[in-house]
Amino acid sequence: MKRGRKLVLILFAVGLLGTALLEAQRRNRFGGGGRFDLFDYGFGNEPPETEFVMARWHYTAGRGGGGWAHDYPTAEQHILQIMREATGINVERMSYKVVELTSPEIFKYPFAYVSEPGEMDLTDEEIINLREYVDRGGFIMIDDFGGQGGGDYELRMFLSNMHRAFPDREMFLLTDEHPLLNIFYNIDSIETIHPMSGAKSVFYGFPDAKGNLAMIICYANDVGDYWEFIDEPRYPVKPSAEALKLGINFVMYAMSH
Repeated sequence: MKRGRKLVLILFAVGLLGTALLEAQRRNRFGGGGRFDLFDYGFGNEPPETEFVMARWHYTAGRGGGGWAHDYPTAEQHILQIMREATGINVERMSYKVVELTSPEIFKYPFAYVSEPGEMDLTDEEIINLREYVDRGGFIMIDDFGGQGGGDYELRMFLSNMHRAFPDREMFLLTDEHPLLNIFYNIDSIETIHPMSGAKSVFYGFPDAKGNLAMIICYANDVGDYWEFIDEPRYPVKPSAEALKLGINFVMYAMSH
């Protein structure tokens, strides 16, 4: 079966399960009191022993705060469930964990997800860990900033932290020719839109010490929001499906590079 057709069937199945999943959240079957009761079930999840675990970083925030946890944990559960069905990766729906950026535990998980990086105000310890994580081969997905009015400020805040950690490096525009777009799913164009504002999205890369791609920066987008609501008719099917394809490609690229 072609991958695209298989993904459509998986999305249909996820849609059928949507009501049950939402009811399970309301009844605390995921270990908490609802989508926004983060600390009750965020730090308590111990992932199964699978080949892949998605780490979501908790970092020190300045303005705002709390954005690190947006779309959690439903976004993780949905993308991991679909990844399990669509790929050969040994992964389960609960293969995720929140990890403190100050902790050496971040080095246990070679794929990290960061939400709302425009809120970052990293400590010196976090800056050191961030640089070491990248230079030891870790891969980071940066998501959910820009596209809703505060983009310039959020981008400046993100870049100020990047320049502290990597004064010798700059982010670069990710083009359609990059292997990341063809490693598992063939994605015709990386240009997408923000799910809520409709703003045109831009994807950037960031290099490690050898010049290899170490971060995918999803600016003016919220890929995690597409993941979170894939089981609800909130957003159009096509950009939602493309967000799932991108997520799977990101993981496949990280695991193979």
